[in-house]
Amino acid sequence: MPYTASVIPAIVLAAGRSERMGRPKALLPCSPGGLTFVHRIAVALCEGGAEEALIVGRPEDEALRAEVERLPVRARYVENPDADRGQLSSLLAGLGAADRPGVSGVLVTPVDAPLITAATVAALLARFRSGAGPIVRAVHQGRHGHPVLFGRAVFDALRHADPSVGARAVVHAHAAGVVNVDTGDPGVVADVDTPEDYDALPR
Repeated sequence: MPYTASVIPAIVLAAGRSERMGRPKALLPCSPGGLTFVHRIAVALCEGGAEEALIVGRPEDEALRAEVERLPVRARYVENPDADRGQLSSLLAGLGAADRPGVSGVLVTPVDAPLITAATVAALLARFRSGAGPIVRAVHQGRHGHPVLFGRAVFDALRHADPSVGARAVVHAHAAGVVNVDTGDPGVVADVDTPEDYDALPR
């Protein structure tokens, strides 16, 4: 179904096996409030101005699907039957679900960045809509983080990217057009990959 205006949906990559964590990251509780990672991220994305949150997971992940159905914002579950082929496969599954007439770009973030804020999302969207380059990236103290906003101009490049390199290849290929937005938000670089990372989250 086409969108009726130029909109930017968000894609949350949540189809990994969380092998280093030892349990599914998307459903881990995160303080304050004990909301799950995927809940916090979806709310931040939508409250920041994303049209909807597309949560990409494995076809058999019924627990995550149920959590997505309970979210208080506009969200839907997108199956990635090729999840074992790497993160790019999830991005492309999300892009396939998101790409409709009226879509001018997509915000992309992994589910292991639970502390991103709505203000950060709003800043990225505003910068992109002001006529910035085809890729807008959140930065904190010189470190590149998430979300990353990919404009329609690079959708085909994403679809043809080397799976072994993923979206980074597109970022590198369009380096001259990448706009870094220094958000002042440490959450954009707070990736949670291990139990130690999780224990270090603010309580």
